Amino acid sequence: MDPLHMEFGWSHAEIGLAMSVNMTLFGVTAPFAAALMDKFGVRPILAGAMVLIAGGTFLSIFMTASWQLILLWGVLVGVGTGSISMGFVAVVATRWFVARRGLVTGVLTASSSTGQLIFLPVVAAITTHYGWRWAAGVVAIASVVTVPLVWAFMRNRPADKGVGPYGADVDDAPAASTAGFRAAFEGLLIGLRTPAFWLLAGSFAICGMTTNGLIGTHFIPAAHDHGMPTTMAAGLLATVGIFDVAGTIASGWLTDRFDPRLLLGIYYTGRAASLALLPSLLSAHASPSTWVFIVFYGLDWVATVPPTITLCRSYFGDRTPIVFGWAFASHQIGAAIAAAGAGWLRDQQGNYNMAFFIAAGLCVIAAGLCLAVRRPVPPSRGSIPQAVKDTQSV
Repeated sequence: MDPLHMEFGWSHAEIGLAMSVNMTLFGVTAPFAAALMDKFGVRPILAGAMVLIAGGTFLSIFMTASWQLILLWGVLVGVGTGSISMGFVAVVATRWFVARRGLVTGVLTASSSTGQLIFLPVVAAITTHYGWRWAAGVVAIASVVTVPLVWAFMRNRPADKGVGPYGADVDDAPAASTAGFRAAFEGLLIGLRTPAFWLLAGSFAICGMTTNGLIGTHFIPAAHDHGMPTTMAAGLLATVGIFDVAGTIASGWLTDRFDPRLLLGIYYTGRAASLALLPSLLSAHASPSTWVFIVFYGLDWVATVPPTITLCRSYFGDRTPIVFGWAFASHQIGAAIAAAGAGWLRDQQGNYNMAFFIAAGLCVIAAGLCLAVRRPVPPSRGSIPQAVKDTQSV
């Protein structure tokens, strides 16, 4: 944000708006991408998504106006990354695994943190020494490199390899859908008629506000406001990725063994406490208290994903990828609101303190929403969950 602000004079709110568009499309794209993966297969959707990411980041090198930032980083990169986000995680976990779904979901979700761990320090260093355009070029090249790898090694279903899902002898998953986008809207209708979906989508929206929207977008400029060098702040945010990998995988393991509602309540309550304390922890140097926040927030960052997908699975069965895709859309809409809102508060008040305090209060609400979910008996594989039956009867 700071390099763009200094070069073009764009305000934090203007740049935050572009990030809001990115995060909204990152979420809203997920259910449609899941439906398209069901119709056309995983491989072409992933390859096409990486081409969009590469194109958006490369063309941003030549931008001169804020509307171009919104179009390239907001729209193109938003749609591209949304096509390989949590809808993709749900598709793989549901289609390829019967046993250890929670653990697998945790591992796949943690891969985004691994990317953060690898790229954030590199991008920050390149930006500091050579400028943001070189950093955008590196991201574009890395995206292009993945396309032939996806095309060569990715498979759409276990049957393509002559095996069944892990934990099952045969692949008895439903045949590929031909509905396309219609299946995405049907999934939304199923979710809207189920009270648990509203509770999970609401809590997940707050999750997006307090991770991607607030900390992911504004932690570096907030730390910079306290005199911390940008490279140090980026290194701290990347360190969040280290602990996020461990925390998310551990959360998947715990989800296979404990009530996911209780886990979500604990996660959101802990996040509320850490956000309330953050304004007093930031300083020009990474103090021990700052490191406590980084470690705790890292462990908690996307630990919410495995239990949320598990709860969706217990209600929606094989339709989970699309329905969860809509829940993830709410996650990113929340992130978009926080990205723009926190930037506006920063411009109005000169600091991010109020944004952190509001986010802490919202996390308390999210904990209550999750604990209010009634968990049904998980459906057997291939059966139609009650939530789907009720919608079909309507």
